[in-house]
Amino acid sequence: MKKKWSLLLLTFVIVLGTALAGCGNSDDAADTKVLNVWAMGDEAKQLPTLAKDFEKDTGIKVKIQAIPWANAHDKLLTAVASKSGPDVIQMGTTWMPEFVAADALEDLSSYVKKYPELDPKNFYDGSIKTTQFNDKKYAIPWYADTRVLFYRTDVLKKAGYDHAPKTWDELSEAAQKLAKRGDNMYGINIDGKEQSLGFMFGRQNGSPLFDNANKPVFNKKPFVDAVSYLNSFFQNGSAPKDDLGLDVSQTFGGDAMIPMFISGPWMVKSVKDTVQNIDGKWATAVLPAKDNNLSSLGGANLTIFKHSKNKGDAGKFLQYMSKPETQLKWMKLTNSLPTGKEAWNDPTLKDDQFYKVFGEQMNNAEPMPLIPEFEEIAQSYLKNFEQIYRGGADVQDQMNTFNDEVKTILKQ
Repeated sequence: MKKKWSLLLLTFVIVLGTALAGCGNSDDAADTKVLNVWAMGDEAKQLPTLAKDFEKDTGIKVKIQAIPWANAHDKLLTAVASKSGPDVIQMGTTWMPEFVAADALEDLSSYVKKYPELDPKNFYDGSIKTTQFNDKKYAIPWYADTRVLFYRTDVLKKAGYDHAPKTWDELSEAAQKLAKRGDNMYGINIDGKEQSLGFMFGRQNGSPLFDNANKPVFNKKPFVDAVSYLNSFFQNGSAPKDDLGLDVSQTFGGDAMIPMFISGPWMVKSVKDTVQNIDGKWATAVLPAKDNNLSSLGGANLTIFKHSKNKGDAGKFLQYMSKPETQLKWMKLTNSLPTGKEAWNDPTLKDDQFYKVFGEQMNNAEPMPLIPEFEEIAQSYLKNFEQIYRGGADVQDQMNTFNDEVKTILKQ
């Protein structure tokens, strides 16, 4: 019986070892020419199209593993702990600090000399900030995501506005006027579940979010006033407090129940594809300004796993993905914005009345605070903001509570 169990245990260890190696760094003799790439979300479904072009150009076989965003973080942590993962990883920009701190990502500083496409000067400054830590470069910006204002030009014109609101005051005034068109009419949608919105408006009002000593300043006047401004849209009835359960074809089409909203590039295609009789009746615009009109900058990077033994081919893959023509192909496949400046000189972007606004806004866009704890901080903000706009809590008192919660999260 002992021999039987020993044999079973040995078989299990061999099978487990083989499985771990198979999902690892492609250093087995049978797998030396396979580049393993982990990609997240819907993008993973389109990446094989680009991978085939890369295979034709280089002869390097690529294996794409699609991972749902919901499972990606835990899967990456497991890979780090076992030192057995892919060669190339799609990394959410807000995850970068955590995995850099875990020593999970390759320093790409030396790769720039070999692959000039990876040079930081080729990319928007905001995107580069998500890749550099302690004077080292750990990723290349893959695609970007920023926010702009979508608005119905015809509806605003009837209300007396021949252009998009350019200031906070104009936005508030227009939203209130539009909300008075009748029952179940609003001026703008303020998404109470969008975690970056409060921080974005805080920055527009001059808040640094954290001071020079990295202490949170969410209870100081610039941020408190920004939250009060956002709350005002709910309190004066120009923004709905609840999710109406309607899609953009219902809220933005027809008489435009909600003629203004803030969103990302994916909504351009959504509006074009789903809203009927909309041509010539809508536009995008850079965000209205207070002290500035800073938008958020998100998206994803491509990194090389620190424990990969196929780093040469991984570098070639990053080089290929950084080329302007590749980034343009990616945009056509996924509606994701290019991070490379050169790609924005292409007529498909430069001459497009909707997308060119995103390129303009990216010159005034910053990533969310690049700290490992940001996701937890953002969730805390949403909880506290809901107490304000839905529960009627005092803004200053609730921001005092939020600021204390951030200190606890940061162990300050």
